[in-house]
Amino acid sequence: MTTRRKFLTSGALAAGAATLAAPTIAQSSPIKWRMQTYAGSALGAEVVKPAIDAFNTIADGQMEIELFYADQLVPTAELFRAMQKGTIDAVQSDDDSMASPTEVTVFGGYFPMALRYSLDVPALFNSYGLKEIWDEEYTKVGIKHISAGSWDPCHFSMKDPINSLADLQGKRVFTFPTAGRFLARFGVVPVTVPWEDVEVALQTGELDGVAWSGITEVYTAGWQKSAPYFLTNNISGAWIGHFFANMERWNEVPETMRSLMQMCFDSSHLYRQHWYWSGEAKLRVEGADTTLTTIPDAEWATVEAEAQKFWDEIASESETKAKVVNIIKTYNDTMTKAGRPYRYS
Repeated sequence: MTTRRKFLTSGALAAGAATLAAPTIAQSSPIKWRMQTYAGSALGAEVVKPAIDAFNTIADGQMEIELFYADQLVPTAELFRAMQKGTIDAVQSDDDSMASPTEVTVFGGYFPMALRYSLDVPALFNSYGLKEIWDEEYTKVGIKHISAGSWDPCHFSMKDPINSLADLQGKRVFTFPTAGRFLARFGVVPVTVPWEDVEVALQTGELDGVAWSGITEVYTAGWQKSAPYFLTNNISGAWIGHFFANMERWNEVPETMRSLMQMCFDSSHLYRQHWYWSGEAKLRVEGADTTLTTIPDAEWATVEAEAQKFWDEIASESETKAKVVNIIKTYNDTMTKAGRPYRYS
């Protein structure tokens, strides 16, 4: 039998030998990603930074995403190419602004009159098949489409009051590519400048206004001082934006980190929905720096009718575009038939 003395002697020696023989496990370095958002620093602090901060905290050293704001690493129009090449790992943007070479690019950002409320975006992507179409289109070009979400509606914020369509004639407006293509039908002159230069461009007269956002972003960006007239008619009820990643980088990340990213980005989508929904109403009522103007419904109906023609023109360009347009038409028809609260008119 092993005596207590022998156990203590032989056990201690064995334990010591085992300790000496055990290999040293080096702490692996965290996976590091660089993400750039379309948003400037003031806006990005609301629409993406909380989600990235949460991800980095929960990842607990396993992975870290470094966030960059509009144009800090590359111009917004070059975001897609930079991500595709692996210069940056991930992007938060709409398809339109980052000039992605896909059949669905035209629907990113503000597709004219396609959406009434922010909830229309997740409904279309999760229940009407848009998610599968986006996944397929981006897989073809080596990009992982992580998720889609809604931002604010698109309104005009102008230096001069807009009370009729005639007041838009010749106005130089900062807007998204597809929105600009549509608004040109009403005499608007679309102008592209870096996001951070918009305020100065308004002050110098290079811009007469913006059709880039709702009133929440106008105040967040500080544009209300130079463009104090806010038109209540909107081009779209919500902006469609996404999180994307380079496919190779995405596949290299452990499943746990991919799932965590998905959850944090989904929480970002939810936050924006209530932040914008609350802010749009509150600032219309309490925004001391802005004056509300409205184009009468009967006149604005001509814009809505023109949007239907625009949809058909887009649908004629390709089979995939036609499929998306038909989904949007079916969805809106369902919402109209459902009546209140889905559609009021």
